[in-house]
Amino acid sequence: MDLEIGKIIFRTIVIYLMIVVVFRMMGKREIGELSVLDIVVFLMVAEMAAFAIEDPKNTLWQVFIPMGVLLIVQRLTAWLSLKNTKFRAWFEGKPSVIVSRGKIDEHEMKKQRYNFDDLMQQLRENGTKSIQDVEFAILEPSGQLSVFEKSHGSEKPISPDGYVVPLIIDGKIQKEALGKINQTEDWLREELTKKGYSSVQAISFCSLDSDNSWYIDLKNEKKRG
Repeated sequence: MDLEIGKIIFRTIVIYLMIVVVFRMMGKREIGELSVLDIVVFLMVAEMAAFAIEDPKNTLWQVFIPMGVLLIVQRLTAWLSLKNTKFRAWFEGKPSVIVSRGKIDEHEMKKQRYNFDDLMQQLRENGTKSIQDVEFAILEPSGQLSVFEKSHGSEKPISPDGYVVPLIIDGKIQKEALGKINQTEDWLREELTKKGYSSVQAISFCSLDSDNSWYIDLKNEKKRG
């Protein structure tokens, strides 16, 4: 009996360390930002851990190999999400505009299976007193609600996606984002040339906010001189 208890304790410690290694290699993500795949991986790893601890007759390799496969799948899909925006949109989902310019989009709410109780709860959690104060509310793929309250000044958001529009991601022009601000690729390239950026492919991330302020970050460069 004592030998079996000792074996269970040993296996628990080993599996615990293995899970820590797997999750560390998956990358740092907040619980609210977990993708569908991350949640599936967590659940499956938990099941494997319970299976290995409850049944000491199974070898640890029967747990390590499936965990390794899950880690490879997770890293592969994360890499594909970084490289392919269409894959990322399909796999992780896209933000949904629930409130646009103060108007609630009931059709989008039904599409996302999102009700008014959910909306009011998340507005309260955001510290928003009344829905009348909301200019935009965007339901993120993680399920969190990003709220932009109405401004008392004259500035207006330039896009229903909120106050920041990503125009270039990983060297690729976001045509859909350009369409939402009624601009073209030629306009974007011209603006970048004026700012000293001749190559779109060299840009890691480029965005434009409601104050007409640009943010441009080059690939593999921490600071522009």
